[in-house]
Amino acid sequence: MFLKYKSFFAIFAQWSFFGGIIGLLVGSITTFLLKTNDYLGDVRLQNDWLILLLPFGGIIIGYLYMNYGKVFLNHTLNDTAELNNLVIDAVHGEKKVPMRMGPIVYIGTFITVILGGSTGREGAAIQMGSSVASAVHNFFKVNRLDTKIIIMSGISAGFGAAFGAPITGVVFGMEMSALGKLKFEALVPCLMASFVAHYVTIGAWGHKHEEFIIQSVPEISFITFMKVILLSMIFCLVSVTYCQLRHEIQHFSERLFNKNHMKRAFFGGILVVAITLMIGTQDYNGRGIEMLELSFKEEVPPFSFLAKLALTAITLGSGFVGGEAIPLFFMGATLGNALHTFVNLPLSFVAALGLIAAFSAGTNTPLAAFLLAMEMFNGKGLEYFFVACLISYLFSGHHGLWPSQKIYEPKSRLFQLPSGETIKKAEK
Repeated sequence: MFLKYKSFFAIFAQWSFFGGIIGLLVGSITTFLLKTNDYLGDVRLQNDWLILLLPFGGIIIGYLYMNYGKVFLNHTLNDTAELNNLVIDAVHGEKKVPMRMGPIVYIGTFITVILGGSTGREGAAIQMGSSVASAVHNFFKVNRLDTKIIIMSGISAGFGAAFGAPITGVVFGMEMSALGKLKFEALVPCLMASFVAHYVTIGAWGHKHEEFIIQSVPEISFITFMKVILLSMIFCLVSVTYCQLRHEIQHFSERLFNKNHMKRAFFGGILVVAITLMIGTQDYNGRGIEMLELSFKEEVPPFSFLAKLALTAITLGSGFVGGEAIPLFFMGATLGNALHTFVNLPLSFVAALGLIAAFSAGTNTPLAAFLLAMEMFNGKGLEYFFVACLISYLFSGHHGLWPSQKIYEPKSRLFQLPSGETIKKAEK
C-alpha cells in the first residue's frame, strides 16, 4: 500500500512540475503575443494604407511555411501549415509538433494582424503552447506514452493565458482534440499549466484582458428558455456556415494553386483588400475587438457578422494565420446584437449568448464554452448559457473549425458514424 501511494505522489509531483514549467514559459510568451498584437493593431488603425500590403505579406507567410514549416520526424511529414490540426494529430499520437512551429506562427500572426487580415490570437497561443510543451517533452525525455498529456497541457496554458480564463483552459486542453471523450488523466498538468500561465500573464506581466459586461439578465421563464433555444440554433448555423466556407476556400485554393502557399495567400490577400474597399471600412479587419466590445453597449450595423464571416474565411482559408475564436465571438455577438429587438431580450445578454453559442458550435467544446461564459460574465445567466452551449453543440452536427478533430462518440445515434471518424470525413 505504501508503495502505491509513493508512486501516486511521485507521478502527481512530476505532472505538477511539468505543468508548472509549461505554464511559466507559455504565460510569458503569450503575454508577448497579446501585447504585440495590441500594438500592431493600433498601428494598423492609424495607418489605413497598410492593408494594401496584405497580399505581399501573404507571400512572406507562404514562403516561411513552404521552406521552414515542414519537418520529417520518425519518417512522418509534420507540416506546421496545418496549424491546430497538427496539434490535434499530435495529441492522438499520429504526428509531432516541431519546436519551430511556435516562432513561425507568431511571425505569421503578426504579419496578418498589422496588414489587416481578419483573424484572432488563440491559434498562435495554442500552437506556441504546444511547441513549448514539445520542447519540455524533449528536454526532460518524458515517456513517449505521455506525449499527448504534455501537448494537452500546452494547449491549456495557451488558451488560459490568451483569454484570462484558467478554468476554461483546463477543460479546453482536454476537450479540444475529440468529440465525446475527455482524458481526465491529463487533469493535473492541464490545471497546473493553465493556472500558472494565467497568473504569469496577469500577475507577473500585468496584462489586462478585454471585458465584456452583461448589463442585465432576463428573469427565468419558459418563454425565455424557448427564445434562448431558438437563438442558439441560429448562432450554431452561422458557425457551421463559417466553418464550411473556410474549409471550401482552403480546398479550392490548394487545388487551384497546387498547394503553393505563396500564391494562395497573395491572391487571398487581394480578395480581402478588394472586399474591404467595397465595404468602405476596416471595422471587420484585424481582430475587430473594438466593434466586438461595442456590440455589448449599443446597436452595430445589422450585417456586421456576415462581413466578418466572409473576410475571416477568406483570410484563413487562403493561407494567412491566427486564431478563429475571436472572429467567432465577433460573429455571434454582432448577430445577437442585430436580433435582440426581434426577441425582446436585453442587448448585452443576447450578444453574450451569441458569442458563447457560436464558440461552442465551432469548437465542439460545450463544457469549455460554458466555463468560458462563467468566467467571462462572472456567472451571470448560468442556466441560459448552459442550455445555449448544449443546443448549439448538438445542432451544429459534425462540423467544426478543425477537420482533424476525432469523433469518439457521435452527437446522436441518428448520425451513423464509426467510432474514431474525423470531422473532415464526416463533413464529406
